[in-house]
Amino acid sequence: MPVLMMPKKSRGLLALAASAILILLLGQYTDIDLRLADMAYDRARGVFPLQHAWFTEQFNHVILKALLSCLAGAAVVVALWDTWRPHLNWAPSRRLGMRVLGMSAISVPVVVSLLKRASTSHCPWDLERYGGHEPYIRLLEWMPAGVDAGHCLPGGHASSALWLIALSAFWWPEQPRKAFGVGALMMAFALGVGFVQQLRGAHFLTHTLWSAWIACAVVMANYALAKRQAFGYSSVPRNAALTNQ
Repeated sequence: MPVLMMPKKSRGLLALAASAILILLLGQYTDIDLRLADMAYDRARGVFPLQHAWFTEQFNHVILKALLSCLAGAAVVVALWDTWRPHLNWAPSRRLGMRVLGMSAISVPVVVSLLKRASTSHCPWDLERYGGHEPYIRLLEWMPAGVDAGHCLPGGHASSALWLIALSAFWWPEQPRKAFGVGALMMAFALGVGFVQQLRGAHFLTHTLWSAWIACAVVMANYALAKRQAFGYSSVPRNAALTNQ
């Protein structure tokens, strides 16, 4: 069956599967992680020059993260408020989008954080190659005995922005081009946030890419849950139905 003739849900799952294989191949069979980290590392001085720069450490990792966390909290509050006291003038697509956004604001960072805690991969600045003490181990390789887990994959900081790709739910599926455009813009922003962490030596490229993949999977799951009237969702608020009687 041609890809374009497949149902949209099947195409989304196929895209997730294909991208997961691609990220896995990049990390397992190429040196792109090391090559990019080498470019950010000053071997003569034995440091990542941008590790403690104001923009990378204070703005990107502290200030921007705080702003994004406040924005995420606001999205959750608005979604919960609409669940408790639905806005009667909201279109079904707007209500669905708001609930997907609120759900994603919580679930994307939480899922990424839990997987990060369970991972054994180390951050670049912990590796012997970059002045640390740990060996470089790829995702599918066994961690040597006596080496502590690194808890660095997927990239946690990028998840503070990756939940924003859920904004695409406001226009899906009625306006697919706009939905893809908004999703792509938010993805580019979040990858940029993650890339700044890479410049600090905090993560490899594939750490950020796995975070992006996880965020896409979580947002898709949230959309499916909301669409199937999970958590008591209804496209027409109960108050509105009573008002129209």
